[in-house]
Amino acid sequence: MDEIQWQYIFNPELAIDSFPYLLQGIGNTLYISFVSMAIGLILSLFLALGRTSKMPVFRWPARIYISFMRGTPILVFLFMLYFGLPYIGIEFSAITAALIGFSLNSAAYMAEINRSAIASVDKGQWESATSLGLTYWQTMREVILPQAVRIALPPLSNVLLDLIKASSLAAMITVPELFQKAKIVGGREFDYMTMYISVALIYWGICAVVGIFQGFLEKRYNKYV
Repeated sequence: MDEIQWQYIFNPELAIDSFPYLLQGIGNTLYISFVSMAIGLILSLFLALGRTSKMPVFRWPARIYISFMRGTPILVFLFMLYFGLPYIGIEFSAITAALIGFSLNSAAYMAEINRSAIASVDKGQWESATSLGLTYWQTMREVILPQAVRIALPPLSNVLLDLIKASSLAAMITVPELFQKAKIVGGREFDYMTMYISVALIYWGICAVVGIFQGFLEKRYNKYV
Protein backbone atom coordinates (compact mmCIF):
# COMPACT_ATOMS: atom_id res chain seq x y z
CA MET A 1 0.00 0.00 0.00
CA ASP A 2 1.42 3.38 -0.99
CA GLU A 3 2.25 5.88 1.72
CA ILE A 4 0.02 8.92 2.13
CA GLN A 5 1.39 11.89 0.22
CA TRP A 6 0.98 14.48 2.96
CA GLN A 7 2.30 17.30 0.78
CA TYR A 8 -0.83 16.96 -1.34
CA ILE A 9 -3.13 17.15 1.68
CA PHE A 10 -1.80 20.18 3.52
CA ASN A 11 0.92 22.61 2.50
CA PRO A 12 1.83 24.74 5.55
CA GLU A 13 3.81 27.22 3.46
CA LEU A 14 0.85 27.89 1.15
CA ALA A 15 -1.50 28.16 4.12
CA ILE A 16 0.70 30.77 5.81
CA ASP A 17 1.30 32.75 2.61
CA SER A 18 -2.42 32.78 1.79
CA PHE A 19 -3.60 33.67 5.29
CA PRO A 20 -3.58 37.48 4.78
CA TYR A 21 -5.64 37.07 1.60
CA LEU A 22 -8.13 34.81 3.37
CA LEU A 23 -8.50 37.38 6.14
CA GLN A 24 -9.87 39.83 3.57
CA GLY A 25 -12.99 37.69 3.39
CA ILE A 26 -13.57 37.48 7.15
CA GLY A 27 -15.12 40.96 7.21
CA ASN A 28 -17.96 39.95 4.90
CA THR A 29 -18.37 36.63 6.71
CA LEU A 30 -18.83 38.33 10.08
CA TYR A 31 -20.91 41.16 8.61
CA ILE A 32 -23.39 38.77 6.98
CA SER A 33 -23.55 36.54 10.06
CA PHE A 34 -24.07 39.17 12.77
CA VAL A 35 -26.30 41.55 10.80
CA SER A 36 -28.47 38.64 9.67
CA MET A 37 -28.63 37.45 13.27
CA ALA A 38 -29.73 40.90 14.51
CA ILE A 39 -32.38 41.39 11.83
CA GLY A 40 -33.59 37.81 12.14
CA LEU A 41 -33.87 38.11 15.91
CA ILE A 42 -36.11 41.17 15.63
CA LEU A 43 -38.31 39.47 13.03
CA SER A 44 -38.43 36.29 15.10
CA LEU A 45 -39.97 38.08 18.08
CA PHE A 46 -42.90 39.24 15.95
CA LEU A 47 -43.21 35.79 14.39
CA ALA A 48 -43.19 34.13 17.80
CA LEU A 49 -45.92 36.44 19.06
CA GLY A 50 -47.92 35.86 15.87
CA ARG A 51 -47.41 32.11 16.18
CA THR A 52 -48.92 32.13 19.68
CA SER A 53 -51.65 34.67 18.92
CA LYS A 54 -55.27 33.63 19.41
CA MET A 55 -56.18 35.56 16.26
CA PRO A 56 -55.99 33.41 13.09
CA VAL A 57 -55.10 36.47 10.98
CA PHE A 58 -51.76 36.61 12.83
CA ARG A 59 -51.28 32.96 13.74
CA TRP A 60 -51.66 31.32 10.33
CA PRO A 61 -49.38 33.64 8.29
CA ALA A 62 -46.69 33.18 10.94
CA ARG A 63 -47.08 29.39 10.88
CA ILE A 64 -46.98 29.23 7.06
CA TYR A 65 -43.91 31.50 6.93
CA ILE A 66 -42.04 29.45 9.52
CA SER A 67 -42.97 26.19 7.80
CA PHE A 68 -41.82 27.47 4.39
CA MET A 69 -38.49 28.83 5.60
CA ARG A 70 -37.67 25.74 7.66
CA GLY A 71 -38.69 23.46 4.81
CA THR A 72 -36.65 25.00 1.98
CA PRO A 73 -32.83 24.99 1.56
CA ILE A 74 -31.23 28.36 2.19
CA LEU A 75 -29.12 27.95 -0.96
CA VAL A 76 -32.27 27.68 -3.09
CA PHE A 77 -33.63 30.82 -1.42
CA LEU A 78 -30.37 32.70 -2.10
CA PHE A 79 -30.51 31.70 -5.76
CA MET A 80 -34.13 32.89 -5.95
CA LEU A 81 -33.15 36.28 -4.54
CA TYR A 82 -29.98 36.85 -6.54
CA PHE A 83 -30.57 35.03 -9.84
CA GLY A 84 -34.36 34.73 -9.98
CA LEU A 85 -35.74 38.14 -9.01
CA PRO A 86 -33.87 40.04 -11.77
CA TYR A 87 -36.20 38.32 -14.25
CA ILE A 88 -39.07 40.35 -12.79
CA GLY A 89 -37.05 43.55 -12.52
CA ILE A 90 -35.90 43.27 -8.90
CA GLU A 91 -32.13 43.26 -8.44
CA PHE A 92 -30.02 43.08 -5.29
CA SER A 93 -26.28 43.18 -4.84
CA ALA A 94 -24.76 39.86 -3.77
CA ILE A 95 -24.24 41.00 -0.18
CA THR A 96 -27.75 42.48 0.07
CA ALA A 97 -29.25 39.25 -1.26
CA ALA A 98 -27.23 37.27 1.29
CA LEU A 99 -28.36 39.52 4.15
CA ILE A 100 -32.01 39.23 3.13
CA GLY A 101 -31.80 35.48 2.63
CA PHE A 102 -30.04 34.65 5.89
CA SER A 103 -32.14 37.12 7.91
CA LEU A 104 -35.46 35.77 6.67
CA ASN A 105 -34.35 32.16 6.99
CA SER A 106 -32.85 32.43 10.47
CA ALA A 107 -35.90 34.35 11.72
CA ALA A 108 -38.03 31.23 11.25
CA TYR A 109 -35.75 29.09 13.42
CA MET A 110 -35.35 31.75 16.09
CA ALA A 111 -39.12 32.30 16.15
CA GLU A 112 -39.63 28.72 17.31
CA ILE A 113 -36.88 29.11 19.88
CA ASN A 114 -38.42 32.32 21.22
CA ARG A 115 -41.90 30.82 21.18
CA SER A 116 -40.82 27.84 23.27
CA ALA A 117 -38.81 30.08 25.62
CA ILE A 118 -41.78 32.37 26.22
CA ALA A 119 -44.09 29.39 26.70
CA SER A 120 -41.72 27.89 29.27
CA VAL A 121 -42.07 30.88 31.61
CA ASP A 122 -44.37 29.92 34.46
CA LYS A 123 -47.99 30.99 33.89
CA GLY A 124 -48.00 32.38 37.42
CA GLN A 125 -45.80 35.19 36.13
CA TRP A 126 -48.58 36.27 33.77
CA GLU A 127 -51.17 36.07 36.52
CA SER A 128 -49.03 38.08 38.92
CA ALA A 129 -48.42 40.78 36.31
CA THR A 130 -52.14 40.94 35.53
CA SER A 131 -52.98 41.31 39.20
CA LEU A 132 -50.59 44.26 39.36
CA GLY A 133 -52.45 45.96 36.53
CA LEU A 134 -49.76 45.56 33.87
CA THR A 135 -50.85 45.51 30.24
CA TYR A 136 -49.93 42.66 27.88
CA TRP A 137 -47.00 44.55 26.38
CA GLN A 138 -45.78 45.74 29.79
CA THR A 139 -45.91 42.18 31.07
CA MET A 140 -44.06 40.90 28.02
CA ARG A 141 -41.36 43.57 28.19
CA GLU A 142 -40.81 43.77 31.94
CA VAL A 143 -41.58 40.25 33.16
CA ILE A 144 -41.68 37.55 30.50
CA LEU A 145 -38.94 38.43 28.01
CA PRO A 146 -36.16 38.91 30.60
CA GLN A 147 -36.84 35.37 31.85
CA ALA A 148 -37.23 33.96 28.35
CA VAL A 149 -33.83 35.37 27.30
CA ARG A 150 -32.02 33.11 29.76
CA ILE A 151 -33.84 30.07 28.40
CA ALA A 152 -33.40 31.00 24.74
CA LEU A 153 -29.74 32.02 24.95
CA PRO A 154 -28.07 28.62 24.30
CA PRO A 155 -30.18 27.68 21.24
CA LEU A 156 -29.94 31.24 19.87
CA SER A 157 -26.17 31.01 20.16
CA ASN A 158 -26.33 27.81 18.12
CA VAL A 159 -28.26 29.69 15.43
CA LEU A 160 -25.46 32.27 15.30
CA LEU A 161 -22.86 29.53 14.96
CA ASP A 162 -24.90 27.99 12.14
CA LEU A 163 -25.12 31.40 10.44
CA ILE A 164 -21.35 31.86 10.60
CA LYS A 165 -20.80 28.48 8.96
CA ALA A 166 -23.70 28.81 6.52
CA SER A 167 -22.37 32.19 5.36
CA SER A 168 -19.97 30.16 3.21
CA LEU A 169 -22.97 29.51 0.93
CA ALA A 170 -22.87 33.20 0.02
CA ALA A 171 -19.85 32.30 -2.11
CA MET A 172 -22.32 30.62 -4.48
CA ILE A 173 -23.78 34.04 -5.32
CA THR A 174 -20.33 35.65 -5.71
CA VAL A 175 -20.04 37.29 -2.27
CA PRO A 176 -16.29 37.74 -1.60
CA GLU A 177 -16.36 36.14 1.82
CA LEU A 178 -13.96 33.71 3.49
CA PHE A 179 -14.82 30.57 1.54
CA GLN A 180 -14.86 32.43 -1.78
CA LYS A 181 -11.33 33.66 -1.11
CA ALA A 182 -10.23 30.09 -0.32
CA LYS A 183 -11.69 28.84 -3.60
CA ILE A 184 -9.80 31.51 -5.55
CA VAL A 185 -6.45 30.58 -3.97
CA GLY A 186 -7.15 26.86 -4.37
CA GLY A 187 -7.87 27.28 -8.06
CA ARG A 188 -4.83 29.45 -8.62
CA GLU A 189 -2.42 27.16 -6.79
CA PHE A 190 -4.11 23.86 -7.75
CA ASP A 191 -4.27 22.97 -4.07
CA TYR A 192 -7.86 23.04 -2.86
CA MET A 193 -7.25 20.67 0.05
CA THR A 194 -4.82 23.00 1.80
CA MET A 195 -7.22 25.90 1.42
CA TYR A 196 -10.23 23.91 2.59
CA ILE A 197 -8.37 22.82 5.73
CA SER A 198 -7.15 26.38 6.33
CA VAL A 199 -10.62 27.87 6.00
CA ALA A 200 -12.08 25.14 8.23
CA LEU A 201 -9.60 26.07 10.96
CA ILE A 202 -10.50 29.76 10.62
CA TYR A 203 -14.22 29.00 10.93
CA TRP A 204 -13.44 26.85 13.96
CA GLY A 205 -11.54 29.71 15.57
CA ILE A 206 -14.38 32.18 14.98
CA CYS A 207 -16.96 29.78 16.39
CA ALA A 208 -14.74 29.06 19.40
CA VAL A 209 -14.64 32.78 20.23
CA VAL A 210 -18.44 32.99 19.91
CA GLY A 211 -18.71 29.93 22.18
CA ILE A 212 -16.62 31.66 24.84
CA PHE A 213 -18.86 34.73 24.66
CA GLN A 214 -21.91 32.48 24.92
CA GLY A 215 -20.55 30.95 28.11
CA PHE A 216 -19.98 34.42 29.55
CA LEU A 217 -23.59 35.46 28.83
CA GLU A 218 -24.98 32.24 30.29
CA LYS A 219 -23.08 32.77 33.54
CA ARG A 220 -24.28 36.36 33.71
CA TYR A 221 -27.95 35.42 33.37
CA ASN A 222 -27.77 32.24 35.46
CA LYS A 223 -26.44 34.04 38.54
CA TYR A 224 -29.91 35.47 39.06
CA VAL A 225 -31.52 32.03 39.14
